Amino acid sequence: MSSPLVESGAVPEAAPDLPTPDRDAAVVIERVTKRFDNDADKPAVLQDISLRVNQGEFVCLLGSSGCGKSTLLSLIAGLDKPTTGTIEIPGGRQALMFQESALFPWLTAGKNIQLALRLAGVPRAEWKAEIERLLALVHLEGQEDKRIHELSGGMRQRVALARALAQRARVLLMDEPFAALDAITRDVLHEELMRIWQEAGLTVIFVTHNVREAVRLGERVLLMSSRPGMFVRQWTVNIDGPRRIESPGVAALATEITEDLRREIRRHAS
Repeated sequence: MSSPLVESGAVPEAAPDLPTPDRDAAVVIERVTKRFDNDADKPAVLQDISLRVNQGEFVCLLGSSGCGKSTLLSLIAGLDKPTTGTIEIPGGRQALMFQESALFPWLTAGKNIQLALRLAGVPRAEWKAEIERLLALVHLEGQEDKRIHELSGGMRQRVALARALAQRARVLLMDEPFAALDAITRDVLHEELMRIWQEAGLTVIFVTHNVREAVRLGERVLLMSSRPGMFVRQWTVNIDGPRRIESPGVAALATEITEDLRREIRRHAS
């Protein structure tokens, strides 16, 4: 029996029609298929993917390794093109964050952010104030002149987040950004991300292998099948009160989603 925290239907064979709430769309994906070669006899990485993410929404993508989650983020980011189908980003400029911070180690924290401001066309006269504002937003006041090797892993990811926001991004694409961090640092950054998401009014698409992390953060959680990657089930997360990794509601819904994830992994393996 489905948890009362979940709003979802049975697992279908093909991608379900995903709901489209009333908010204006930030990302619209229509019938996207992606192949890395032209051999139609081989399974596509993504097949007939359709999704609407609304402005200000936080969506988490789950699935086994190789199901196409990162490929989908790359397509949304414009780093690659779909084989068929369309992707529109009416919600504004998008920025992609990776598991590693991907900061330039020969630059300071402030200079990493400055580079993004310059590429975004922000006038030079505004750089200093904007760098200070963004570092304050990620709670790194006074760290502008620190070299990357002087920062902890969690601090580096905060700088990477500030750099993404410096691109004037309204759609934040996050590919397992906290996977390499210890549990305590990850929990702190969960809190920070939720605060920044709400304060800045961002749209977030967050890829993770961690089911509890997905339930902790997401308003919607989407489960993907493997080879070809398709959406097979979704959950709308309705949990009263503050959400934490250890919250009973998070644990209950994570248990249900994990069972579906295991079924998908077993189905793919067979």
